[in-house]
Amino acid sequence: MSTILHPREAEYVFLDLDGTLTDPSLGIINATIQALEYFGIHESDREKLGDFIGPPLYVSFAKHYGFSREQSQKAIEVFQDYYAPKGLYENTPYPGMRELLARWYSEGRKLVLATSKPEIFAMQILERFGMASSFTFIAGGDPCETRVHKSDVISYALKKLGITRDISAVMVGDTKYDVLGAAEFGFPTVGVLYGFGKREDLVEAGVSWLVSSVDELDRLMKR
Repeated sequence: MSTILHPREAEYVFLDLDGTLTDPSLGIINATIQALEYFGIHESDREKLGDFIGPPLYVSFAKHYGFSREQSQKAIEVFQDYYAPKGLYENTPYPGMRELLARWYSEGRKLVLATSKPEIFAMQILERFGMASSFTFIAGGDPCETRVHKSDVISYALKKLGITRDISAVMVGDTKYDVLGAAEFGFPTVGVLYGFGKREDLVEAGVSWLVSSVDELDRLMKR
């Protein structure tokens, strides 16, 4: 349970990755196209595939293409065949984000990544863009997608950090999955509108604060 009234008070800042720290759209869409091609599905609407950014992949394959759990698992394997060597790096940090994380770290805030993306990929992305050193802990999903729901990832991070008490924490993310996952632990949330979630979904999920840019996030969190 969190004990803060404003996000600037948070000692622990839990952060989503895709759509919050970086724009991963090119790599994820390319990997999704390859996975669909394996099943004979030729998807030409790249904008539609933007819905694959954020939610667990098996949820998106089932929702948008009616895949069974077994089909989704195979699609994820093909997805990762492209994503691991190439798509991972078709990714761009949002301007100013690296500097913002470094400043929060220098102020003594404990930054915790909480992403559904496989943890090994998340670590490689953060290291590539010079962000990893700002984090106290990097928590992600597992390659088989059994730990993908945001609440599972947050729970995993708390256990690894040895936290069993109430803490002053906030979750920063771009989708309703971040808001709903954090709510299970009583964490208030900052929803970022420059990512891939929708304002109405964030509001309906119960987001605490909304920002439209990295600069607005900086101002909201400034002590």
